[in-house]
Amino acid sequence: MARTAQSHLPDPVFHEPVFGEADNLPDPNGFSTAHPSDAELYKQIGDLLKKDVVAIPQSRIAADAVVPLADAYGSHGPQVNKVIEDAGKIIFHALGDSGASNIRKYADELHVSDQVTLDAASSSDGNRPAFLFHLGDVVYNFGEAQYYYDQFYDPFRNYPAPIFAIPGNHDSFVVPGTPEGQTPLDTFQRNFCATERTITREAGSLHRTAMIQPSVYFTLDAPFVRIIGLFSNALEDPGVISNLDHGWPTVSNVQIDFLHAQLKKIKDENYQGAVLLATHHPPFSYSPPNASGGAGGNHGCSTVMLKQIDKVCHDEGVYPHAFLSAHAHNYQRYSRIIDFGGKEIDVPFIVCGDGGHNVNPLVRAARGHPAQEPNAGSDVRYLEGKHPPAWVKQLLLEKYDDHNYGYLRIHVDKEELKIGFHQVGVRTLAQSRFDMVTVNLADHTMVAN
Repeated sequence: MARTAQSHLPDPVFHEPVFGEADNLPDPNGFSTAHPSDAELYKQIGDLLKKDVVAIPQSRIAADAVVPLADAYGSHGPQVNKVIEDAGKIIFHALGDSGASNIRKYADELHVSDQVTLDAASSSDGNRPAFLFHLGDVVYNFGEAQYYYDQFYDPFRNYPAPIFAIPGNHDSFVVPGTPEGQTPLDTFQRNFCATERTITREAGSLHRTAMIQPSVYFTLDAPFVRIIGLFSNALEDPGVISNLDHGWPTVSNVQIDFLHAQLKKIKDENYQGAVLLATHHPPFSYSPPNASGGAGGNHGCSTVMLKQIDKVCHDEGVYPHAFLSAHAHNYQRYSRIIDFGGKEIDVPFIVCGDGGHNVNPLVRAARGHPAQEPNAGSDVRYLEGKHPPAWVKQLLLEKYDDHNYGYLRIHVDKEELKIGFHQVGVRTLAQSRFDMVTVNLADHTMVAN
């Protein structure tokens, strides 16, 4: 049975946020049949995907302001914070590229959304994930309002916590002929950047209220952790966060100013928690060093974007403890070893773009050459570009999974950041962890488990 998002419920009583459904609803099993296929749509607009960017909406709050996790919980916020603080840690989920663009992919998205929901619902208070941070591409093919129900609200109908999000390219690219006021970012902002807690028309008969993020870029401030989320725009590749290189006149430099302000705040406050930076497009995505090893996956590195972020970090004297991204439809974990502030630090760069839409191989056969997958721990510093920064000592591809869907389960306490990648559908929930990296917050040293 095809599902629609035409019905609209009134605002919730007392203007409190609503997350999972109060009743244990059956698993969603419908999907709109009118969705165009990826191949048909991409044929029509393929060239535009390489050159069309969109303007960045201005935030409703100051550049140095943060979004407290407690605000997302309404009047329950102080109680949620107390549970986290009493446990001495926070746990949360992260994933990207969850949207199922056709009925063939729907089961894969449901497997991922069901597993994170089960994790959140079955964990004890101190171990229950406090939120999910979506790394973009919530809705395929290009963020149309009529597909939010099928691809977001229905799969995550029972997830019992807030879901924050930064837009991916599929949440922001404007298909030619889209009426004014109906662009993907208009729809994204209505559902994730609302000015009040309301049930949007995209939610249909479900009760999850719109998130109240101040913009498509923002900093989430939770106990033990801050996540700085940037909007990397609408191109297939590369990610674009500014017009510093004068190549994207439509794009302002507001996110550069925002990042400066956020890192300055962290330094001025002597913030002791974990600092994470998130973009949809990955700074690093594997490609072999030469043609004899085949070709890289479907998406490449966003080198210019990373250089701009690196410069702001150097200017402010603050580097994040980890970098999260998606876009490439697989799991990849890199170790970037750099000289920063007079000492050597380790920074994990993680790609988690296998949240339900697709899983792509890390390497493809090309020009008669078979795909040669890299060994764990391979030195891939060439991914830094033609002129790698002198302060980058090593870039290692530590581990990857290009066969299974999955998500991140992240743990932060006063001393450590732990990022675990969990596979979906290949093991029981308790045994699903495929990879884990631990970062010491005080000295930025890193250990893989």
